[in-house]
Amino acid sequence: MASIARCLRVARPAVFSAIVSAPRTIGARSFSVTATNAIRKYTKEHEWIDLSADKKTGVLGISEYAAKALGDIVYVELPAEGKEVTAGDAIGAVESVKSAADINAPISCKITQVNLALEEKPGTVNQVPEDDSHGGGWIAKVQVTEQGLKDFDNLMDSTAYEEFTAAEGEH
Repeated sequence: MASIARCLRVARPAVFSAIVSAPRTIGARSFSVTATNAIRKYTKEHEWIDLSADKKTGVLGISEYAAKALGDIVYVELPAEGKEVTAGDAIGAVESVKSAADINAPISCKITQVNLALEEKPGTVNQVPEDDSHGGGWIAKVQVTEQGLKDFDNLMDSTAYEEFTAAEGEH
């Protein structure tokens, strides 16, 4: 992992060079990182969803483009846990100093968990809107339905979404 190596090089150059130049011994295991294999897609309303590799669960939120367009977010209305929704249903809202916008379900799904940290710190959505980790700006975790998988196929991948937002910015 390059970022770890850079940290080691800056912090202790002697230690880093000893690690890099040390001969491999029998029985030594190399360090590897496995990607999470999440598949991210976007809606025309600027929501995103990461679908897990097994396509049974996902995490959703609003895009970085939407967060920038809204400005400083001051309130996030979270969806209700346990609620079953259809693609396009309003599941929550975000309010900023400029305006307010609904958060729509990108696919048909069941809300299994919401990001309660956003109630205390709604500005997290501005800082890391597309981060689905513990401290990120994600909105909800979901269980994907059969219809949700079909809905997912109709969403835009990152390249198509970038083209869409570039064209939208020209208007």
